[in-house]
Amino acid sequence: MLYYLCLLESICGPLRLFRYVTFRSAMGCVTALLWGLWISPKIFKWLQRLNAINTERTAEVFEVKSVFNQLEQLHQGKKHTTSMGGVAIVLGVLITALLWMKPNVYSCSALVVGLLMGVLGLTDDLLKVKCKNARGVSSHVKWLAQGLVTLGLLYFLLRIPEVGSKIDGLQLPFFKHPWVTTLPPMLLFLFWFFVISGTSNGVNLTDGMDGLAIGCSVIVLLTYSIVTYCTGNINFSHYLNIPYLRGVEELTVLCWGVAGAGIAFLWFNTYPAEIFMGDTGSLAIGTWIACVALITQQAFTLVIIGFVFVIETLSVILQLTSLKLFHKRCFKLAPIHHHFELSGLSEPKIVVRFWIISVLCALMGLMTLKLR
Repeated sequence: MLYYLCLLESICGPLRLFRYVTFRSAMGCVTALLWGLWISPKIFKWLQRLNAINTERTAEVFEVKSVFNQLEQLHQGKKHTTSMGGVAIVLGVLITALLWMKPNVYSCSALVVGLLMGVLGLTDDLLKVKCKNARGVSSHVKWLAQGLVTLGLLYFLLRIPEVGSKIDGLQLPFFKHPWVTTLPPMLLFLFWFFVISGTSNGVNLTDGMDGLAIGCSVIVLLTYSIVTYCTGNINFSHYLNIPYLRGVEELTVLCWGVAGAGIAFLWFNTYPAEIFMGDTGSLAIGTWIACVALITQQAFTLVIIGFVFVIETLSVILQLTSLKLFHKRCFKLAPIHHHFELSGLSEPKIVVRFWIISVLCALMGLMTLKLR
């Protein structure tokens, strides 16, 4: 909305600043940060009055009662911590986007899809809080909702010829030319569905320690803000030999807005956490990350940049597979951050070390833009 003030630069010269993505991204981050710091305590008090506290998961979820009891002892102080704090993040991103983001096909579609996944997460949280259902929305309903969201997003983008012809390829890290230039619609849908559902659930699985998921998410988003800016700049994109998408640089504003809202949330979520993010925040943030990666054709690079989310997800898959096939556990408990916790490492140490790994992987992911 504020972007259109640049049209008045002939009347007031400094208004031309609103034309620049870098200025609006910085201001969007500051807006989301200040909004989050101001509104979050009010939202948290409202959630406390709502008694928004997650139901403790049962021993059946963890397969082994002794492991569950051990984890329960470690998390004894978190029993009455308020959840659903992701509401503050989603609201902060929405306000920031409305103020600072120039509406176009990329920015609006990514924003709306993330908000829809936030609504799915909110429904899941409400089931856990109000109905005392530890599992929330069933996995089948989640898969269906994610599939419908992905289908709607692709249908909308592919209907626009100048957009659809630029997002239906597959770009691999370290390679100059696309691996696949044009993917059939059905395969494209399956690939996008896999990335969106995998990333959103990956962030959700990582959200098991104070500050872990949101800290890693901020790092990934700031990294992808560089990718979106370079992809939307014809000079940088040609120099780096990555696909040029006119207008995709507006996703930089979205990335910085989500990062700013995330930093504000981290202020309250750092150990010991005053509030938990819940599925409302994790599903929305994971979807925004996936959308940015897919639209810029850097989805495979997400395996490197978002490596923490990948290993968290893989640890759960390996654990379940090992239990079903061999009746043995690969880890003391999955996701893998709980394995380290049960091995004796303190929660803050695990979180900070995962942040360090995330930063290193982000730098490696950025290197792939040049090393081709």
